[in-house]
Amino acid sequence: MDRNRVIRREILSLFKNNAKRAFRPKEVAKKLGYSDNQDYKTCRAVLEEMVDRGQIARIKGNQFAYRPSSSRLEGKLSVHQAGYGFVRVEGYEDDFFVRSRRMNTALDGDTVRIGLAARQERGQRQQAEVLEVLKRGRTSAVGTFQHSGSFAVVIPDDRRLTHDIYVDLDSVGEAVDGDKVQVSIDAFEHRGAAPRGRILKIIGAADDPAIQTIALALSAGIEVDFEEDVLLEARSEVLDLSDHEVSRRADFRNRSVFTIDPVDARDFDDALHIHSLGNGQVEVGIHIADVSHYVRPGTAIDRAAAARATSVYLVDRVIPMLPEELSNELCSLKPNEDRLAFSCIVNLDSNAKVLKFYMTESVIRSAHRLSYEDAQEIMLGEGAGHPLEKNIALLNDLAKKMRKSRFENGSIDFGVREVRIELDESSRPIRIVPRERRDSHRLVEEFMLLANRLVAKEYGLEPHTFVFRVHDPPDKDRITQLANYVGAFGHELRHDSGQVSPKALNDLLKSVANKPESAVIEQAALRSMSRARYDTNNRGHYGLAADYYTHYTSPIRRYPDLMVHRLIKARLAGKTEPKREQLDDLVQHCSEREVVATEAERESVRLKKVEYVLNHVGEEYGGVISGVSKFGVYIELEDLLVEGMVHVRDMDDDYYEYDEASFSLVGSRTGRRYRPGIKVRVLIAGASLENREIDFSFV
Repeated sequence: MDRNRVIRREILSLFKNNAKRAFRPKEVAKKLGYSDNQDYKTCRAVLEEMVDRGQIARIKGNQFAYRPSSSRLEGKLSVHQAGYGFVRVEGYEDDFFVRSRRMNTALDGDTVRIGLAARQERGQRQQAEVLEVLKRGRTSAVGTFQHSGSFAVVIPDDRRLTHDIYVDLDSVGEAVDGDKVQVSIDAFEHRGAAPRGRILKIIGAADDPAIQTIALALSAGIEVDFEEDVLLEARSEVLDLSDHEVSRRADFRNRSVFTIDPVDARDFDDALHIHSLGNGQVEVGIHIADVSHYVRPGTAIDRAAAARATSVYLVDRVIPMLPEELSNELCSLKPNEDRLAFSCIVNLDSNAKVLKFYMTESVIRSAHRLSYEDAQEIMLGEGAGHPLEKNIALLNDLAKKMRKSRFENGSIDFGVREVRIELDESSRPIRIVPRERRDSHRLVEEFMLLANRLVAKEYGLEPHTFVFRVHDPPDKDRITQLANYVGAFGHELRHDSGQVSPKALNDLLKSVANKPESAVIEQAALRSMSRARYDTNNRGHYGLAADYYTHYTSPIRRYPDLMVHRLIKARLAGKTEPKREQLDDLVQHCSEREVVATEAERESVRLKKVEYVLNHVGEEYGGVISGVSKFGVYIELEDLLVEGMVHVRDMDDDYYEYDEASFSLVGSRTGRRYRPGIKVRVLIAGASLENREIDFSFV
């Protein structure tokens, strides 16, 4: 009993001193030096006991975190457009529900202090009220300007901001009704009043497609323009090819180096070469732009890059992490120009087995700039006589072997279809087409995955500081729901009380391939997965079945990759490494900014899809039901590749009820059943740019 008390005290001290981190049982035991098997078993038992006592909390992925003992907690508020919200508190697995009338003056994204209400029935989410706003999550918003007599308001584009913002007329300037504007949020003093602010920027006319995209980015909290000090620094940087710099690097300018990128790419951050070593062995060079040579810690450029954390790829533009002087010029591995790189050199045998690899700072000269289409033509023999014909064939053969081995080892093969939206010069959508994934894409993908795995395993071992790309196993409840969902289609997902192996998921995806319901099941499976993130603690990558994984291959567009370059270089040079705790907040910030960027990218696609559909209102199309809820039927049109909804309120041929067991809407009189995977005919009834929604009606 005394030993249990000692272990409990040591565990509690560990968790209190690392309040923002979560640990698996083995990590706890290792950090506290419990190497004896009996001590480890006792440690596991004490962890469970401490969960029951409320001292720590169990969170996803068999992890434990510190739980402060208080009925007044601090967390981040997420608001639904209907007005209610949820507060996420560190150390608690479930969010706390806040009714709209209990929101006080809090807005979406605010850090708040909440008071907990009395617990309700088991299984219901605990309720809370906002007591105090500790920190505003946003200091500005984007919306549509409206002038009304002696006052003006801005109606936010982000529907999670449920209050119009009152604007002082002195700050209106030249804004006119209907303009998209950026407005400050200066004060929100009591719930019955409106937030107050000033016009910060007139973005442009709300009906301009290009302005709509910029407004979308600004509304998501994405900075579109760089500050002047950042631009001045970028303009002062020069290409560093001095004799000293080149002489200290490995020189691969005698190798046939080439890039493969989208046809419209302007920044090239990775290149490849392959060189025969004889006896069936080859040397493959995976060359990555040496961004860390030019972007140094503490500079204005570095601060801006860290704040952005990622480039954002909207439908009609890229909002880069780095100024174009670096991203498109000095750092970009442009054809026929010498460039500095940080290279992963791998020796492989004919079966794609890694024999050895090493990292080196290098200088390269890309001899060829290929598009994916160019590379595909060469693979198909349509580029006969091309100087890279044998190189591409060798790399493609190795990539296919690596891909086959990866899936055999448990990597999940998601084949979710994506679309590409073609725009005219005015940024208006003129065509939506499937985005093809060809062998040329898979070739590049496999070698980037290989480099990321090798780098993580070599440089991510304890006790060294490193930045990992981690992906936890899926939530058990979600897997159980997925199994029930696919069961309604007659398919099986094998799992053990919600625990599922990657092989079982792959078996499911193979079993539904080329069937009408394949797309909806692939999407459902993807939604059941945990979100990948960055972490200084290695937890492995479930989706790739990798014990070690990182992001190293895209430092032009991802800040964690730049961090990884710096950490490896510090190790190679024998320099002092930063403490893990020094990077934790930055790594978490990068994960959060990735989520913001991904959602903005998806919203820009939704926006352009709705804009495209506006030209087809009243037309009839065939589609496939992609989802069903008690509110209606979601349908994806086979020709236009857009998704919309038939609302239950408009289905007036019968009274429909939602059958949860079969995920269907069923007519009580006719027995007509609507469920995912069924083909239907619909009329495009309308579309809303404001809500980014498309309405259908059944033919």
